[in-house]
Amino acid sequence: MTLAPGATSETTPGTTPAGPTAATAAVTAAAAVTEAAAVTEAYLSDPRLADAVRETVYPPAFQECWGARMLSRPLFTDRPELSRAAADVQDLFALLASLPQRLFDGDTARYCDALGIAPDRAGVIDRFATAPGRATRYGRADLYHDGSAFKLLEFNIASDLGGTDRSQMQRALLTHPAFADFAAEHGLDHVHTGERIAVALREAALPLTRGVREPRVGLVCAPGGLAAFGHLLLAFAEMMRDLGLPLTLGELDTLTDQGGRLRLDGDPVDVVLRFFTVDDLCAVPSSAARAELAFRAHEEGRAVLWTPMDSSLYSNKGALALLSDPATAFTPAERALTDRLLPWTRLLADGPPTPGPTPGETVTDLLSFCREHRTQLLLKPLRDFGGTGVIPGWERDPDDWARLLQDRMADATGPLTGLGNRWIVQRRVLPRTEPVLDPDTGARTPWVAAWGLFLTPQGYAGTDVRAAPASASAVVNYGSNPLTRTTGVFTVG
Repeated sequence: MTLAPGATSETTPGTTPAGPTAATAAVTAAAAVTEAAAVTEAYLSDPRLADAVRETVYPPAFQECWGARMLSRPLFTDRPELSRAAADVQDLFALLASLPQRLFDGDTARYCDALGIAPDRAGVIDRFATAPGRATRYGRADLYHDGSAFKLLEFNIASDLGGTDRSQMQRALLTHPAFADFAAEHGLDHVHTGERIAVALREAALPLTRGVREPRVGLVCAPGGLAAFGHLLLAFAEMMRDLGLPLTLGELDTLTDQGGRLRLDGDPVDVVLRFFTVDDLCAVPSSAARAELAFRAHEEGRAVLWTPMDSSLYSNKGALALLSDPATAFTPAERALTDRLLPWTRLLADGPPTPGPTPGETVTDLLSFCREHRTQLLLKPLRDFGGTGVIPGWERDPDDWARLLQDRMADATGPLTGLGNRWIVQRRVLPRTEPVLDPDTGARTPWVAAWGLFLTPQGYAGTDVRAAPASASAVVNYGSNPLTRTTGVFTVG
């Protein structure tokens, strides 16, 4: 589930306690001075804004969830650059959704086998596999900015997205008098992700509501989900209710079908906002039986499942390896898109020679290549999320890295079970750093930002950021790195 424990993570460049590497510093120093950089400097130099984040009043559930984990400043980015990245991400989504048909003649079972999705999971997914180009466009692309452009790290295409409530921070900051003046002076703008989700859910429910009433939304998680993720879900529910959408939180074991009407904890439901996963259903038969009520209601037009289970076809990290692989037949424009946005990515498996990450380079033995380029690569499991299982090569000694590669390569030849056992190897991205001011000491330190760019069927739907000190850890993740903070994004220009 992409929400738990709060967001996906990605590795930062290799760092030491003394600070970012020389390579990262060079990336930062080489970045052109943009309008957003000038606004950043103006923000950091304005004493009225030093404590604006802590002085702002936030919605209660949002404050409870994120109050102690907010970065001391929002981030700024140039609107044209973010717009280009958003357009690229939308085009990449279309490419992802085309892969089963383009590479496997629409055979979902073959596609799932290639990506390490076990047969029981594939069976659930195949039931909802859509015609080419019909996949629900809803997800979050996680990116780094390398000093010249945004680069994609992973694409979370699912209904159980984390970070959708973070735009509450931007909205609240605009009520702070000093920040409101600063925003007006510099023409700051933002897209509120919650508003875009509300539009998407209303449009999805139109066959039921006819546009004469608000859809009743049931956010449904697996048993135990409310206890585990309640603070996150309550912040999201607060936001959606404030936007006028009636929303009930519940778990699968409270989902019922009474008189042809789907209900969650007794409340009628038009839209099932799905926070349970294929893995939840395959692990617990009783959960699968309850989910079947929502599946049938969706198929019979009595409710809307948001989103159907086929999202797992595209969020699997192995799909990125298929996009990166030059053997995949793309048009020149499509190949330019993947080259522009996606770092070099390959499935960790035996195969024919393949182009390497450097132009003109050929990799004849992938395992040997990975051993030799340890400090430039990381391993990622295809199915995990939230940073689980990610292995940065630069954090391992050569012998340990070689053993890991051998073991993970062997995994690829074993039978598919459970979450799957396939891996990708990906070239790391050296992100630029963002200056952050400590309001208590006045010290500036470099932080690494992971940008989460949201999409709905209507298009770009806002951006959130997870950030961590460049010197603290190789993972930007709320669960494993307690120094990770969240913040909002404003565009400039």
